[in-house]
Amino acid sequence: MTVPSPGAAAPQQPPEGQPRKAALAAWTGSALEYYDFFIYGSAAALIFPKVFFDESDPANATLLSLATFGVAYAARPVGALVLGHLGDRLGRKKIMVFTLILMGLSTFLIGCLPSRAQVGSLAPVLLVLCRVLQGVSAAGEQASASSMTLEHAPPGRRGFFTSFTLSGTQAGQLIATLVFIPVAALPEDQLLSWGWRVPFWLSVAVAVVGYVIRRSLEETPAFAQQAATEGVVKLPLAVLLRDHWADVLRVVAGALIASVSTIFTVWALSYATSPAVGMDRSGMLWVGALANLAALGAIPLWAKLSDRIGRRPVYLVGAVGSAVLMACYLWAISTGSYPLVLALGILTFGFVYSAANGVWPAFYGEMFPTRVRLSGMAIGTQIGFAVAGFAVAFAAQIAGPNGDDWSAVALFTAALCVPPAIAALTARETHDVPAEELGLRPKSELPERVPAKA
Repeated sequence: MTVPSPGAAAPQQPPEGQPRKAALAAWTGSALEYYDFFIYGSAAALIFPKVFFDESDPANATLLSLATFGVAYAARPVGALVLGHLGDRLGRKKIMVFTLILMGLSTFLIGCLPSRAQVGSLAPVLLVLCRVLQGVSAAGEQASASSMTLEHAPPGRRGFFTSFTLSGTQAGQLIATLVFIPVAALPEDQLLSWGWRVPFWLSVAVAVVGYVIRRSLEETPAFAQQAATEGVVKLPLAVLLRDHWADVLRVVAGALIASVSTIFTVWALSYATSPAVGMDRSGMLWVGALANLAALGAIPLWAKLSDRIGRRPVYLVGAVGSAVLMACYLWAISTGSYPLVLALGILTFGFVYSAANGVWPAFYGEMFPTRVRLSGMAIGTQIGFAVAGFAVAFAAQIAGPNGDDWSAVALFTAALCVPPAIAALTARETHDVPAEELGLRPKSELPERVPAKA
C-alpha cells in the first residue's frame, strides 16, 4: 500500500528554530485564512439577508442566509478527502500554500458578486458557489497546519506548539470582527451597497502575506523520513479506514464541539440583534471581539497544561463546561444586559471553550501515525464540522417562528457537546507517547506471543 521513493536520501534534520517557524506559519496562515471564513459568518447574520435574499420575508431570508453559512461545512468533507489524500502523498507544505490561495480568491470573489436586485436569483447561486470554495479550502487548512506543527514540535511540547493553529483561527475571527465593527456602523444604504464588500476585498492581502510566510517553511522531518524509508501511502484513505476507523469516529464525534463556536458566532449574533432582543450590532460585535481576545491568551495556557496532565482532562473541561455556559450566555442575551452578555461571553467562549479548542489539534493528530495523519485529521474533523456548520440553521428553526426560543437552542447546543465528551473518555491518552509511537497500538493491547518450542 506504499509507494517507495526511489533513490531518496535520509532526510536532514530541520534547521534550528524550525518548530517556532512552523508554529508561526500555522498561526499566521490560520489567522489570515479564518479571517476570510469568519467575515462570511458576520455578513450572513447581518448583511446577506437583505442583499442576496427576498426582503419581503425577513425571517425566511435570515434562515436562508444562515443556511449558506453551513454550505461551506457541507463541502468540507469532500475537500478533506481530496486534500487529506494529497497531503499524505505530497506533503504538508504544499497543501498549506494551496488552501491559503484558494481561500483568498474565493473570498475576494464574494466581495465582487452582484446583488439580488441586480441579477435576481443568480445572486444567491453565485454566493453559494463561492462559499463551497471557501469550505474546500478550510477543509485542508487546519489539518495540514496542525500536522505540520505537531511533526515539528519538540518532545513534551506538542500540545503547546499545535495550539498555535487554533490561536491563529481565533485571531482571524478577532480580526474579522474588528473589521466588521466600523463597517456595521455605516449608514444603511452605504452598508448594503458597498460597505460590506470591503472586508472581502481585503482577502487579496491575506493571500499574498500568507504565501510569503508559508513558501519558505521546511517539510516536516517525520514526513520526509516516512517518504525516504517506507515510502508514502498510495491510498491513505484505505489504510485509514482499515486500521484506524475507531479513531476516525472519535475525531468525528469530537469535532462536534465546533457547534459551540458557530452558534456563539453566528446564531447568537443574529438573535441578539433581532427585534426580539434589539441589541446593537456594534455592541455585540465587540462582545465577540473581546471573547476572541481572551481566547488568544487562554488557548496556549490550556495547551501547556495538557502537556503536563494530559489531553483528555483538559478537553473534557471544555466540552462539559461549554454545554453549561452556552445556556447561561444565551439567557444573558435574552435579558438585553450588555455587561452580563460581555462577562458570560468572555467566560464561555474566551476561556472554557478554549480548553477543548486549544487541545484538539494535538489530541486528534496524536491518534494517527505519520503516514495517514493528515487524512485522519482532515476527514474526521470536517465531517464533524459539517454538522457544526448546519447547527446554525437548525438553531434558527428550533428557535421558533419569532426566533426567540433561546432555551431550546441552549439544549440543542448542550446535546451536541455530549459526543465530544464521550470521544475524549474513550480515547487513549497520548501526551506522553513518543512521536514515533503515535497511532500505534500500545504493547499492552497487542496479543501475547507464544514462544516457539525448542
